[in-house]
Amino acid sequence: MSVTIIGLEKKKNLKSQEIYSVLVLQGNAEVLKSKVTSRPYVSARKTTIPCALDDVLAKSLIGQTLQGSIEKVACTPFEVKLPTGKKVKISHTFQYLPDPEKAETVIG
Repeated sequence: MSVTIIGLEKKKNLKSQEIYSVLVLQGNAEVLKSKVTSRPYVSARKTTIPCALDDVLAKSLIGQTLQGSIEKVACTPFEVKLPTGKKVKISHTFQYLPDPEKAETVIG
């Protein structure tokens, strides 16, 4: 499996106020079933990973693919306010998992 790099974003560390870059990753399209209407719809999982590259090089990666997948993982529950104003509790997030055969181990 592979994921596509679709963007570059700036984030701010809440503790140190430091600005850092993240690559936005998107998985393949998948057909899901609505819990409310039971009708199918198409979606794709998205997540971000920190990026230590300068902006020029990082932006040049947009459109390229990385070996791996975006998986749903449990997390500490948090609330999200939808555009409709409704609040929903979320207890999962999406995380990029590199292909174990292709990933390099970095020490230090």
